[in-house]
Amino acid sequence: MIILTGDAAETLEVFYPYQRLREAGYDVHIAAPEKKKLQFVVHDFVEGFDTYTEKPGHTWDADIAFRDVDPADYVAAVVPGGRAPEFIRNDEDAKRIVRYFFDHDAPVAALCHGPMLLAAAGVLQGRTSSAYPELKVDVELGGGIFENGGAVVDGNLVSGRAWPDHPEWMRAFMAVLEARA
Repeated sequence: MIILTGDAAETLEVFYPYQRLREAGYDVHIAAPEKKKLQFVVHDFVEGFDTYTEKPGHTWDADIAFRDVDPADYVAAVVPGGRAPEFIRNDEDAKRIVRYFFDHDAPVAALCHGPMLLAAAGVLQGRTSSAYPELKVDVELGGGIFENGGAVVDGNLVSGRAWPDHPEWMRAFMAVLEARA
């Protein structure tokens, strides 16, 4: 299992799938633009704000750089949100990895801003995807169909809006993984 992320990823959106997948017995690697210590962030919703707030979160070491990833070594991919997808969507190797999973109909979980990487990789064409609701336009510009849901399943793709959707999102992703085992 591989998690594609980088600096400014949402702490909860990295750690929840990381720990849940390890609990289920998967070997999980975190891939980023470089193999280094990553700085995550915490997004919170504050009454009266038009958008979320952001604070520094936990740090965590990336296991592997995108350029060194052979996607054939992994059964599935997770793309958490936060601001990291805004940056990693420009990384050719990150897009290469995502395309591999879609070309091989392998399970992919994307949350919050994660579908920004999927759109940049060109894999959302005709696919239904959730995302942070304000990214509806990004999903649609990527050729996808936006659905405002916590666990949207379209074949190998399982997507959700943000960390409050974790239980539904990961339950659906685990079902996709189990069905393909």
